[in-house]
Amino acid sequence: MADFRIETDSLGEVRVPADALYAAQTQRAKDNFPISDLRFPRRFIEALGTIKAAAARTNEDLGLLDPEHAAVIRDAAQAVRRGDLDDQFVLDIFQTGSGTSTNMNANEVIAHVASEAAGEKVHPNDHVNMGQSSNDVIPTAMHVSARVALQEELLPALDRLAQSLEAKTTEFDDVIKSGRTHLMDATPVRLGQEFGGYAAQVRKGIGRVHRASEELSELALGGTAVGTGINRPVDFPGKAIGYISAMTGVDFREADNHFEAQAAKDAYVSTAGALNTVAVSLMKIANDIRHLGSGPTSGLGEIQLPAIQPGSSIMPGKVNPVMSEALMMVCARVMGNATTITIGGQHGNFELNVMMPVMAHAMLESISILAGGCDAFRTNCLDGIEAHRERCRELLEKNPSIATALNAEIGYDMASKVAKKSAAENRSVRDVLLEMDLVPAERIDEVLDVRSMTEPGIPGHDA
Repeated sequence: MADFRIETDSLGEVRVPADALYAAQTQRAKDNFPISDLRFPRRFIEALGTIKAAAARTNEDLGLLDPEHAAVIRDAAQAVRRGDLDDQFVLDIFQTGSGTSTNMNANEVIAHVASEAAGEKVHPNDHVNMGQSSNDVIPTAMHVSARVALQEELLPALDRLAQSLEAKTTEFDDVIKSGRTHLMDATPVRLGQEFGGYAAQVRKGIGRVHRASEELSELALGGTAVGTGINRPVDFPGKAIGYISAMTGVDFREADNHFEAQAAKDAYVSTAGALNTVAVSLMKIANDIRHLGSGPTSGLGEIQLPAIQPGSSIMPGKVNPVMSEALMMVCARVMGNATTITIGGQHGNFELNVMMPVMAHAMLESISILAGGCDAFRTNCLDGIEAHRERCRELLEKNPSIATALNAEIGYDMASKVAKKSAAENRSVRDVLLEMDLVPAERIDEVLDVRSMTEPGIPGHDA
């Protein structure tokens, strides 16, 4: 048997692998764009299957597609949605900027499978793509795939991370340690307060992602080629989007303005910005934690990180903060993807954006690796962190900034002298105070109550 067959499109004949479910337009794109090994993620293919199934059901409801054709198209689209036909989506993301090649890949695969089920020709354009254009299908798939991924993957992962940080906030509430500003010793804080700050960052990030996800609820479907809605019935978008919402379990609605929805990708850029902000937060948290756990002899060593793997091929016994490093690399990638999406968003030329495939890939990668990074960091590092209480106490005792609490007692100038003497002689503020006889011995514990220094009010006085 021949290992190829002949398919035709408006440009003529094309040789297609004999066992391929796609046809001429997909093969041309496969030949034209042998650029990388990057393909659309599973979420995006799932969204395409959802859209095609919803469109077929809508066209049947409107009397435009007979029940037999509608049924086989829906069944084939559901197979795409489930991932049964993923090996037939063979195109590089570096392709036509509208994503037309991938829309036709979906149309051709669904038409082929539907034709075999029906025993007669189901046309990829006339039947599967009825009432649609690549120019509204691809931006719709971008929003559907990203919003569903945010709701099902990233937001739950961020919530789990926030809960773990909040648990550490409570666990470490009694651990008093040196604060640091400009990387220099500052007045005391509680380790629990530091972790509470991290938890608040994540919670605020969750709010930003929720707001971004709401922006993605607007779908371009119904705008067809340029936003005018040519070649589709008036009721098509509302009905089809209703089916998309029902199939995904996530709310979507028709775009307020189809010209904006197809020409601009501002909601996508905004979402990338929210993810970028989350990445910035996680970078700070991961970086702080690896520094707090640095050592064991020449670092801060205020917390102990779980030892999950050997850290060196040459230094026996070395253990590194690998989960912090992994999460930081995730964050760096997400920041790069945000730049890709920002540049892509700038190329909405007249009635159509022409960088949609690479934007979709960058967005879905960011969502996926952020979710995976949060879960891995939480389970393999955060949940197992322990406070090194003795080390926190040791460093705090020699922290000259404790002298700040003396301002109300002996004045700023004298407190400054105490702090300088403490630092110069590597002695505790308590010892210096006793030597200089600046505070009665019976009041030193009250004046240098480090717990009260971490709470509102003046140490040694009623709040």
